[in-house]
Amino acid sequence: MESSDEDEVRTFVQVLSDKYNPENFPYGQGVGVVVLPRPPGSPVKDRLFLPSALVLNDSGISKAGDRQDIAAFCAHVVELDLSHNQLNDWGEIGTIVSSIPHLDFLNLSMNPLSGVHLEPTMAEVFSRVRRLVLINTQISWDTVHTLTQHTPELEELFLCLNGYNTVSESQTSCPSLRLLQITENQLQDWAEVRKFGLLYPNLSTLVLANNSVDSVGDTKETLESLFPNLRSINLNNSGLRKWADIERLNFFPKLVEVKAKGIPLLESYSTEERRSLLLAQLPSVMVLNGGAVSNGEREDAERFFIRYYQDCPEQERPERYSILVSKYGNLAPLAEVDLSPRCTMVIVRWGDRVETVSLRLEQTVGDLKKHLKALLQLPINGIRLFYIDQEMSSVFGPEELKCGSRALHSYSIRDGDEILVVPRDKSRCSSSGF
Repeated sequence: MESSDEDEVRTFVQVLSDKYNPENFPYGQGVGVVVLPRPPGSPVKDRLFLPSALVLNDSGISKAGDRQDIAAFCAHVVELDLSHNQLNDWGEIGTIVSSIPHLDFLNLSMNPLSGVHLEPTMAEVFSRVRRLVLINTQISWDTVHTLTQHTPELEELFLCLNGYNTVSESQTSCPSLRLLQITENQLQDWAEVRKFGLLYPNLSTLVLANNSVDSVGDTKETLESLFPNLRSINLNNSGLRKWADIERLNFFPKLVEVKAKGIPLLESYSTEERRSLLLAQLPSVMVLNGGAVSNGEREDAERFFIRYYQDCPEQERPERYSILVSKYGNLAPLAEVDLSPRCTMVIVRWGDRVETVSLRLEQTVGDLKKHLKALLQLPINGIRLFYIDQEMSSVFGPEELKCGSRALHSYSIRDGDEILVVPRDKSRCSSSGF
């Protein structure tokens, strides 16, 4: 019985040859692509158009193929994406990596590496990798530690979606690591998170989004010791529920960027309150939830913070309140501004008929004509309107309201002024006739 296509073993070399053969480059090799001839005796096509960043994701790769072919074609390659393949043997992965001498970036995400053991001697082939992506591989912490112990130049590590609810300690740290992204796991206790400080002592960026971390539970001295270089932390959609945890973020000595969207603590606040109250609690943060913080915004937030808490009992005010009061003083409550539409009472004359009418001054002349048409039963196109200022009409006379789109407030209409309605065929009149 013939095996199906799904059972066919696909090698790295085969996929490389199929994807980057000249038939797939009808318009030439493109920028940054190297044209390489076939090595003698190789089953690979006569030549390949190979960029320095290879993307071989979702290609069914489970084996490496001939080491010499990989070395011949990939000497210039610096980035390799092998995500969504079927690699489940570190020996095969090691064969590929060891044959690419300048490899800087490696993505092994969504390969089935759960329970696959990595020998320390094999891990040495990863020593040149600076950026390593292991998302949704279910890789064990023991294997992670084996890799980081043998990658002395590793700067970025991605461990998302691996189902971690604990963090395993290691006797050997990875001082080169600057960025750890470990989103979409099941971490909850700060006692686990704090281990990253021991594992990666020079960590600059920690992305914990979409974990259930429910506190920041260490003293100032401990956090300064564990995370002396942390500049950015992402706690989006975490489980933080207390302002005390936000306050403790100030204990990270170099922290300048915080993300804290979607946390239970802020659910009951408005969008303005969330940003202002967070910002006022974090005086050293320069970027909050992805937005740069200006000096003006910080001052506005701190003043908002004072007014927000000034009516609370003293024992309920945050520690930050007294610090900001010493900076700005006790602020008076903001004046309440009435933004409701302005109205005025005017006298409307139509022949012998006189009506007192309330005008909404944000309306236009056209709106007024429609209103008077309904009130006086007039044809809207058969009238003209004149405004009579009770104080200035003797000097300037009446002013015709000609422009239908002009707002009434622009005429400075006041209580007691008059609106004269004149039929269009009888509207030729002088100021003395009013």
